[in-house]
Amino acid sequence: MNFFLQDRDIVIVGQQPWDVEIGSNCKNLAEEFSRHNRVLYINSPLDSLTLLRSRYEAKVQKRLRVVKKREPGLVKIKHNLWNYYPDKIILSINWISITFLFNFLNRKNNTAFANSIIKAIKELNFRDYILFNDNDIMRSFYLKELLKPKVSVYYSRDYVIAVDYWKRHGEKLEPKLIAKSDICVANSLYLRNYCFQYNKQSFYVGQGCDLKSFTNFSNTFNPEDITGIKKPVIGYIGALHGLRLSISLLKFIATKKPEWSIVLVGPEDNSFEKSDLHAFNNVHFLGSKPIEQLPAYINSFDVCINPQAVNLLTIGNYPRKVDEYLAMGKPVVATKTEAMTLFENSAYLASDDNNFVELIEKALLENDVQRQADRKNFAASHTWENNAKQIYAAINSFEEGK
Repeated sequence: MNFFLQDRDIVIVGQQPWDVEIGSNCKNLAEEFSRHNRVLYINSPLDSLTLLRSRYEAKVQKRLRVVKKREPGLVKIKHNLWNYYPDKIILSINWISITFLFNFLNRKNNTAFANSIIKAIKELNFRDYILFNDNDIMRSFYLKELLKPKVSVYYSRDYVIAVDYWKRHGEKLEPKLIAKSDICVANSLYLRNYCFQYNKQSFYVGQGCDLKSFTNFSNTFNPEDITGIKKPVIGYIGALHGLRLSISLLKFIATKKPEWSIVLVGPEDNSFEKSDLHAFNNVHFLGSKPIEQLPAYINSFDVCINPQAVNLLTIGNYPRKVDEYLAMGKPVVATKTEAMTLFENSAYLASDDNNFVELIEKALLENDVQRQADRKNFAASHTWENNAKQIYAAINSFEEGK
């Protein structure tokens, strides 16, 4: 199997623009692809509703200047990597419930989007390019037909149609998009199996992580807001979203083990803000922290947890935070899902609430030097380079089989 791709042109479309503040799988992959190939990363086009609601925000103003031809839309990020701001505004149509009307307008949106992308493709003189679609179901539904790439790749990294916004039309469109793509690649076994129902050229390609700040951690910063918290500390780092994390499980742990301190580091959504977790003396909400401080907080945890809720949104989710925990050699207890089976030899996977508590107890007892080293080695294998190699192998397999 050929795990290398070189001197190719790759066009990337997706849900997240280059100027998104949060981390992005697709941006990381774009940078990795660009080490040996030319890459054009397309921002999502400005839509009418965003223009109406956020006209005076800096990002919207930037896009308007491009649309009005006052600024170039094509920006070079670094060698072999360009970012493109489309010079078209598309209609906001997700609210339309009449299927034939939605499909008609979505085709018009796709056509405007494609015509704008073609300008950048011509400017860069891209040839025989690969189209890599990062979970963009609606805006990019017709791009294979409109752009006519040499290879079209659909990248599944989240079961987005579990979210109401995407479910309305995505429930019908995503299976069709998967089916007509040349290949599908997924970052979890669950999502690979989901794609395989509609396209037999579906591959599990793993997940990359940038773990430098975790593997190179030096204990020079000690967070003051955690030093006075009683041991053992059972900790979680990440966004606290009620759809993704089980509030009831956290309450169960806090009730069952009042002698443990549960520390939650990250921003809260409404469900967490309103939850009675705040009434527990042994539950500590420390709020959002700068990314560079997160390793210090993880270092202070005795056991790291991922108390994931089990639903359609989360069941196929690859938890990058688990790799971050393991990269620091920490024992990890997580909710057992199909996607988490990858970690079964490096983390403790709990089948229910009681089992979660039992496994935390076990993790507290088994944190020896050899286990710490094994965890670090396992996490170290999840690089963006290895992730890209698996994607290259899938593309090469398709092209060689044509």
